[in-house]
Amino acid sequence: MKIYRHLIPVLSLLLLLLVIPAISGCSHKDRSDAKEVVKSELDQLKNPDSKTVQKYISYKELFPDATENTRLSNEIKEVFSLFFQKFDYKILDISVDNEKKTAQASLRLTTIDAQALATDFATALLQTEIIEAAQAQSGNTKNSSHSLESHYLILNQLLTSNEYQSTETDCTVHLVNKGTAQKQKWEIKRTRSLENDLVGGLIVCLSDSDILSPQATLAVYLDTLKKMNLDEMSSYLGVLSIMNTSDTSRNSIAEALVSQVHQNFNYVIVSESTNGYNATVTTRITTFDSDAILSDYQTKLDSYIASADAVIDGSRKRYDTSLDLLLESIHSNTSTVTSDVDFVLINDGVSWKLQDEGNTLGNAIFGPLADSSLSDSIDASLDQTE
Repeated sequence: MKIYRHLIPVLSLLLLLLVIPAISGCSHKDRSDAKEVVKSELDQLKNPDSKTVQKYISYKELFPDATENTRLSNEIKEVFSLFFQKFDYKILDISVDNEKKTAQASLRLTTIDAQALATDFATALLQTEIIEAAQAQSGNTKNSSHSLESHYLILNQLLTSNEYQSTETDCTVHLVNKGTAQKQKWEIKRTRSLENDLVGGLIVCLSDSDILSPQATLAVYLDTLKKMNLDEMSSYLGVLSIMNTSDTSRNSIAEALVSQVHQNFNYVIVSESTNGYNATVTTRITTFDSDAILSDYQTKLDSYIASADAVIDGSRKRYDTSLDLLLESIHSNTSTVTSDVDFVLINDGVSWKLQDEGNTLGNAIFGPLADSSLSDSIDASLDQTE
């Protein structure tokens, strides 16, 4: 009996020594299998094709508010190849829960700077929307900036023309074992969180309604305005409606005034105040001096009306001459005026937008034209020639 009592602890120890390697070996194999699945999947993203990308990131997920396109262009398919050029990963740890048949892989991902890309995208999209608004008011009803394809074309252009730095982020990949004890079958659980992690947070950045601050948003409006051609600016700012005429001769006056904007317009943002979804951005606007133009024109017109030529010319020629004098005063103007203007912006949950954009900017840039005082003065002056 004493012999058996001595043998029991020894046998127990031997049994334990046999079981531990078996358990350890099983756990190590599970971790190894899960790790291989993660490597196999993520390696495909280093040189992805459209099918690989679609496994993890739906083309619609980046821009859920965009209108659908039935056909994906080659440029859209190329975007993710460009995006994942710098993609890399490092597996930090693998943990397995055999009882729940789940595993977790802790990763460190390397992607391009999603914050910078999203900021550039928001800027480019707003620029496109402003230009389209200008063109729509002139009769062009194109509204492609809201389409899914247009969004991806903008991304394609940014990724092609800009060099973005890489950033590192940590994330966790969850796996589930859908196999048996004899045959493991680990699969990565595809979630919206994983989609966002794999693109460096781009999905969250693109959905951030504050990705452009009120100041940055207003700067896009003003910078885009400065680059508009004469037709776009005339339409966007409502110059022809300010002149209150469909007379082709007077349209040339409107074009000359827009040219003055191109020559003299500038701005400096002074301050910003935000209250919830509303913001006021105080901006120092420099533009042409419409009072100086009107004063110069009136002097020239008075001199002409008092001359014998005005009597001889007759009413029609006097009218044409008065327009020529006004155009001359506009073209020769070099005077500018600077004043502070408060711009109101509203966040609609998607982005900051300038309230009543065309009229607001027109009022700030054309000054006295905004209340038709120059138009009325022109009418009164032209009446003198009748």
